[in-house]
Amino acid sequence: MRVDVFVVEQNCPYPELDGKDIDALHLRLLEGAELLGAARILKPYEPQDPSKIGRVVVSPDHRGKRLGDVLMSEAIAACERLYPENPIALSAHAHLRRFYESFGFIAVSQEYLEDGIPHIDMVRQQATQPA
Repeated sequence: MRVDVFVVEQNCPYPELDGKDIDALHLRLLEGAELLGAARILKPYEPQDPSKIGRVVVSPDHRGKRLGDVLMSEAIAACERLYPENPIALSAHAHLRRFYESFGFIAVSQEYLEDGIPHIDMVRQQATQPA
């Protein structure tokens, strides 16, 4: 699904398989055997680094059902459970900024192009951390 959406649908030829999947926690949203959406979580590299949520994707056949909300809620909960002292970071498509802000993420960079798509870096502080 990730290649279908990120490479084919978004017409963005890049190496989607980046070698990070082996060490990532993968979240899958399933209905029976059908994959509706997915996300991955990368652990902090250093103790003070953020965990990272990435590769958030919803099947084109199931968009408009707020499944992205479900994926993000689950991803944030997993980060909070696994890395309670670390902030959570992500690189968002710029047009989804408000979506991620609704989960408490704030922009920490200017907009930049990644693989020809405008992105923005965002961070969410954990509840155990001072803002």
